[in-house]
Amino acid sequence: MQLESIRIFCDVIRCASFSVAARENGLSQSSVSQTVSGLESRLGLRLIDRSRRPLVPTEAGRLYYEGCRELIDRYQQVEDQVRALADQGEMAGRVRIAAIYSAGLHHLNQFSREFKTAHPKAEVRIDYLHPSEVVEAVLGDQVDLGLISCPSRSPEFETIPWREEEMVLAVHPDHPFASREAVELRELQDQPFVHFSPDLAIRRVIDRELRRLNVQVKVVSEFDNIEIIKRACEVPDGLAILPLPSLEREVKFGTLKAVPLKPATLKRPLAILLRKNRDLGLAALEFLKLLKAHADPYVPAPPIPDESAADSDRTEPPPAGSNEEATRLSRTPPPRVATATVTS
Repeated sequence: MQLESIRIFCDVIRCASFSVAARENGLSQSSVSQTVSGLESRLGLRLIDRSRRPLVPTEAGRLYYEGCRELIDRYQQVEDQVRALADQGEMAGRVRIAAIYSAGLHHLNQFSREFKTAHPKAEVRIDYLHPSEVVEAVLGDQVDLGLISCPSRSPEFETIPWREEEMVLAVHPDHPFASREAVELRELQDQPFVHFSPDLAIRRVIDRELRRLNVQVKVVSEFDNIEIIKRACEVPDGLAILPLPSLEREVKFGTLKAVPLKPATLKRPLAILLRKNRDLGLAALEFLKLLKAHADPYVPAPPIPDESAADSDRTEPPPAGSNEEATRLSRTPPPRVATATVTS
């Protein structure tokens, strides 16, 4: 079928590799290569520059790829509409979402369950990814929607402000700050501090606020993983600034205290990402409508970090079997391409 050949071609361009596209489609590399060659023969020109690694499309290939992506999107919409008729108007189709760990685990799972309860014939897949991979997945049409924090601006995608999470002080229950109703940011001067890695957007947001108040903390360790930061705070002198929702479990079981900060200026903005000019299927549109209905009443446009990198707030992947829609079991280092059933 011509459409299947087009899908394979688009996967080769997105993956920049015949072999990766072959694995994704359960085909041999030679079969994928022959499919693309068949398209080139029919069109009478080269679509891919095979002399370069990773593979890149020719000028004609780029034009063909953009048009084919729109064609596949539209075909998916038509399939969703037909399925809805076959199911006597009941919502069907598939929703593919990529999310950073902490935001996905604390927000998307509940909306996924709610959506599937309302639309049992619809399928929801959530991939938990590194922030840069969320962006890649959205731009590469691997997913319909992305959920990310501290996003950078790009002419290639639409950013919909969704929620703001309060940043609080995470401390051991025996820490002197644990019994306080609130802690002034200035009181963190020279305190031993567990921090995000310097290359992360959330680190720059926190450092910018501390600089504004002329506060210098004593950084004793740095991590790019929220779960590791929380573990490092589970000692009497450990403290860190973290999003309040990420501490729900620790606060519940008494392993950490979440103490409000003053001034309460530190927020972590969450945003929904969409590729511009992407036509979403009916199920994806309905899920986006659900997310918008649960957005904060007013969320300002997220601040642009000092550098273009997005917030890399990895947390531990969800436990096996904890969510039927999602889930990669491990990721070291993170892969470039998300898989359909195993995500991290």
